Amino acid sequence: MASESNDAPPATTHVNTMTDGVTRVFTWEEGARIEVRNLGGEIVIEANAGGLKTLAGHLLTLAQDGTPDGAHLHLEADNGLENGSASLVLERCDGE
Repeated sequence: MASESNDAPPATTHVNTMTDGVTRVFTWEEGARIEVRNLGGEIVIEANAGGLKTLAGHLLTLAQDGTPDGAHLHLEADNGLENGSASLVLERCDGE
């Protein structure tokens, strides 16, 4: 994914995924900044307003009807998160 000087994806970034023949589109808000820190006993997700809207959109995309169990999105320091961030996986799990 291309990155701007602040390492956040540009506003035009869309990630299309196809699962079970259904395309899901993940988008990033303009100026989105998301940092994930692992503090041992807790995980901190720090984001500006654009980053919070981006994460909310990603979660809503995974929550769409027809999205299969196990569908997921990987976010990493070089893929949607600030440099130095811990990796983050958003995954749908409908089972127990």
